[in-house]
Amino acid sequence: MDRLSATNTFEGAGDDISMQLSLIWAQIKAPLLVPLLRMAVFLCLAMSLMLFIERVYMAVVILLVKLFGRKPEKRYRWEPMKDDVELGNSVYPMVLVQIPMYNEREVYQLSIGAACGLSWPSDRIIIQVLDDSTEPTIKDLVELECQRWASKGINIKYEIRDNRNGYKAGALKEGMKRSYVKQCDYVAIFDADFQPEPDFLWRTIPFLVHNPEIALVQSRWKFVNADECLMTRMQEMSLDYHFTVEQEVGSSTYAFFGFNGTAGVWRIAALNEAGGWKDRTTVEDMDLAVRASLKGWKFVYLGSLKVKNELPSTFKAYRYQQHRWSCGPANLFRKMVLEIIRNKKVTLWKKVHVIYSFFLVRKIVAHLVTFIFYCVVLPATVLVPEVPIPKWGAVYIPSIITLLNAVGTPRSLHLMVFWILFENVMSLHRTKATFIGLLEAGRVNEWIVTEKLGDVLKVKASNKVPKKPRFRFGDRLHLLELGVGAYLFFCGCYDIFFGKNHYFIYLFAQAMAFFIMGFGYIGTFVPNS
Repeated sequence: MDRLSATNTFEGAGDDISMQLSLIWAQIKAPLLVPLLRMAVFLCLAMSLMLFIERVYMAVVILLVKLFGRKPEKRYRWEPMKDDVELGNSVYPMVLVQIPMYNEREVYQLSIGAACGLSWPSDRIIIQVLDDSTEPTIKDLVELECQRWASKGINIKYEIRDNRNGYKAGALKEGMKRSYVKQCDYVAIFDADFQPEPDFLWRTIPFLVHNPEIALVQSRWKFVNADECLMTRMQEMSLDYHFTVEQEVGSSTYAFFGFNGTAGVWRIAALNEAGGWKDRTTVEDMDLAVRASLKGWKFVYLGSLKVKNELPSTFKAYRYQQHRWSCGPANLFRKMVLEIIRNKKVTLWKKVHVIYSFFLVRKIVAHLVTFIFYCVVLPATVLVPEVPIPKWGAVYIPSIITLLNAVGTPRSLHLMVFWILFENVMSLHRTKATFIGLLEAGRVNEWIVTEKLGDVLKVKASNKVPKKPRFRFGDRLHLLELGVGAYLFFCGCYDIFFGKNHYFIYLFAQAMAFFIMGFGYIGTFVPNS
């Protein structure tokens, strides 16, 4: 009898607690949560429409460019460089090639070798290696590599400095101060993992020589390790869209797009007129491009010219890179929006393009709506069914945006579902980084060089005595992803029992993606030495 009465007491207490929780939830939901959620849905739908219109607009422009064959060679004057018997090699402009690097043990030989292999009159080109390495062994290796090429007759300069102020922007700025740079007309920039083909300068320099209004010629990236793992395939899909659509649209319409920081050639006069390199944000390349554009300079994008490079294949490296790529533009927007508005050298439409399309929609709204709408607000409507989301906002618009994105990488069309789930997870970090940039919070100027593996995995794999990989569990545990995954999983369970929209299919799939990435089971694992 005592046990039975105790059981009844516990059951009664449990019922009382659940009744109290239900009462509290009902009291909070109607006056507070429903209005807030309605407002959030309205704002998210508005941002979705902004992104949808922008994507459709770019798709139309790309279609017209393809139909009418508006190639850069037709829009601008382009003639191959020709020899002159009387002037000799002096007819060719002097070109500086800058290679900034920092502890690039795995790839320094590739980039230096590719730069030294560029086809151009040997007395009209200077290779400048800007080594910010902090590891003495790596510095010695890079210097020896430069000496090796110098012994072959290559005009190569090995430059170091006693600090890392300004990071990459600081290194490039310091390199431009060297006395021998004054004789140069153009500067080509390649990050440490980029390998240009020998004819790179022959295909880019003529645009600058024959069109004095052009400041920048940007080439496309070609990823040598896109098939290394599923994560690199996802990156390829996103970046291919950026190059195939975004850069092409900017070049074809307003002769403006964001410099990608590498695989491009600048007119030094334009670079100097724009104020040179600045380290006020982590996107010094975009900063320079915007400032040069406001001076009236034009940019050309060559989608047919591809430069090989490496995608980050570890999740840790990719997260750091995406933080920088998302935080930097938001912070630059905050710093430059008034300067753009007040500028009198460019047209009103170009200002609208830079502020609205380039910055607001692509660099801010795209990140916010992806995470807040699809990973926070939409799941919340499962718990608060009084706030419906129209089908066009929940299904049709995201489906069309996703299909438009697929044009960049047709070979990966079958991976589209994985790409959606992956991008939604990464939008968590991009959204956080965007707010940090807009608010200039703690990590706004955090700069961590993206790790390049080169052939490190092949070398480790060929080791005769393979060692068992050692991982610290904490390094692979990401609490933010796990927290969002738990929230989505709970909403999915609630939808199964009480929902009517069948969102649980998406919610469970997205929760699983958050869990997989939260436990670090994505990308390449590099065993400890």
